[in-house]
Amino acid sequence: MVETTRTPSVTPTTFGRVTVLVADNGGVLPYGNSVVVRGSERTLVIDPSLALGPDTVTADLVFLSHGHEDHIAGLRHFDAPTYAHHLDVAAVSSLDAMVAQFGLPAPVRDEVVRNLHEEYGIPPRRDGVIGVADGHVFELGDVTATVVHLPGHTPGHCGVLVEPDGFFYVGDIDLTSFGPMYGDVHSSADDFLTSIDRAAATEARWYGTFHQKGVISGADEFRERLGEYRAKLFERERRLLEFLDEPRTLAEIVAHRLVYRPHVSEPYVEPIEQRVAEQHLERLVEAGDVAASPEGTFARTV
Repeated sequence: MVETTRTPSVTPTTFGRVTVLVADNGGVLPYGNSVVVRGSERTLVIDPSLALGPDTVTADLVFLSHGHEDHIAGLRHFDAPTYAHHLDVAAVSSLDAMVAQFGLPAPVRDEVVRNLHEEYGIPPRRDGVIGVADGHVFELGDVTATVVHLPGHTPGHCGVLVEPDGFFYVGDIDLTSFGPMYGDVHSSADDFLTSIDRAAATEARWYGTFHQKGVISGADEFRERLGEYRAKLFERERRLLEFLDEPRTLAEIVAHRLVYRPHVSEPYVEPIEQRVAEQHLERLVEAGDVAASPEGTFARTV
C-alpha cells in the first residue's frame, strides 16, 4: 500500500461556481481532485480526497461518487450530511464491506483493512450515510447538482451534473491511458460501456475527473478523449482473442495479463486480472467469438 504520512497541498481552480481542489501531484493515486460546488445557500463537497486537510474547505453536504478509499479518505474532516448512491452505501459505511469488494485473499484483506484505517484514516464504521438514486438533485440555492448513475467501476458509481454552470463531474471515468477499471467483485465491463455512452451524451461546458486528467473543456474534446479511453477496453478484448489462438485455461489467461504490465507484482493484481478476464470471456463466448470446452479451456472461433 502507499505511504500516506504527508498530506499534499491543493490548488483551487474555478469553473463558474465549481472549484476543483487539485492535489499537488495532479491527482495521481492515492490522491485525487475533489470538487466543491458553492450555491447561494449551501456548499456541496464531492469526493473529499486524501489531499484535503482539516481546514481546506467547509461543507454543508458531502456526496461520494462511490465507495473506494481514495474518494472518501478526506471525509474524516467533515461533520455534514453524507450521501452516496444506495448501491454503494454499504462500502462507504463499512471498511470491511469496502475491502470485501476487492476480492482479496484473507491475509492480504486483513492487511489492507489495517492500512486503510491507519494510513487513510478510514474508520471501521461510518453511520448515517444517506442513499440516493439516479436523478437525485441537491438544491444549493442558485445552483443544482444532479446525481448521474454511471455504474461499472462499482455498482453505485455516479457522476454529478452542476447547472446552470455546465460542469459534469464523472469521477473514475478518468480518461487515463490505463483505461477503464472494472476489477472489483461487483464491477461490470458491460455497465461501464453503457456509462461511457451516457457520459458522452451529456452536454456540458466542463468535464471533471477525479484523477490525473483533471478538467476537460468542451464536449468535443471530452468525447474524443472518452473514445480513446473506451477503446482501451476493446484493446484488452482484442489481445485476449489473439492469445486464444490455441486453447488456454483461465489461469493461463490471468498470467498473460490483460490489465497490468508483467513487472507489477502487488497482491491485488491476480484477483483483478481474473475478474477482468472472466468478464471478457463471458462477452466473447456470448458473441460466439470464443468457445469454452468441457475441460475448462477457451479458444477463439474466428
